[in-house]
Amino acid sequence: MSPVEHFLASSKAALNETELARRIALATGDYSEEEKGKPSLFKLMAEADLLIEPARRLIRKFEVPLAENPQTVILFPGFGHGPSRMQYMAERLEEAGHTVKDWGQGRNWGVAEETLGALEGRLAEVCEKNGGSVALVGWSLGGLYARELAKLHPDLITKVITMGSPFSGSPRNNNIWRLYSVIAGHSVDEPPIETDASEKPDVETIAFWSPNDGAIGPRSAAGKPGERDHAIALRCTHSGFTYDPNAILAVLAELDRQND
Repeated sequence: MSPVEHFLASSKAALNETELARRIALATGDYSEEEKGKPSLFKLMAEADLLIEPARRLIRKFEVPLAENPQTVILFPGFGHGPSRMQYMAERLEEAGHTVKDWGQGRNWGVAEETLGALEGRLAEVCEKNGGSVALVGWSLGGLYARELAKLHPDLITKVITMGSPFSGSPRNNNIWRLYSVIAGHSVDEPPIETDASEKPDVETIAFWSPNDGAIGPRSAAGKPGERDHAIALRCTHSGFTYDPNAILAVLAELDRQND
């Protein structure tokens, strides 16, 4: 179910006119100053690359190097997506020799206190079953969850890798916030958890960003010194972070790299 289909279904089942009007109000208004730096419409349209990706895989040659430092990795999907969106990357990481787990929460429908609590349980479960700490790799909103989880349990996490995650600057420096506000039901300024998204977790934190990202402003995903340890530029679309060979190879390289 797409984010729009999810919203329509929930609005018919649970939202009265007052609540629907409140959510729409969250997504309206002139925030041009806060949106400065968001990707252009042209780059947003280029995200349609996602549609031809399945066909591209039929002819693409993609060799995955064996991991020098095999470890357990938890993958976090972006807003409106579930583990299936991360499956291609999961298969490539496992092909390299890593043990990959999904985040265990189905589709990511936004920031929620209960989801973060459930993720703490999921982290403890994975660490216990695999006998050690894990690496977290999160795409888009999934990366924000990964960062928050690492702030709560740095002793269980070796490193965090975010891919196109809007943790820095204005939460409206992207092309997603209006849709997000309507579906999630809260303002991007007031998430239902106490957090400073730009605060760096007390573990090594790597931020992948792309100048070709059609959803998230590059500066928001790259962050500033002190908000992450390393910022690495890739040249893929926002969706491409989950399937572009260069993105997957970059993740593999960071998993192998020992902490500085």
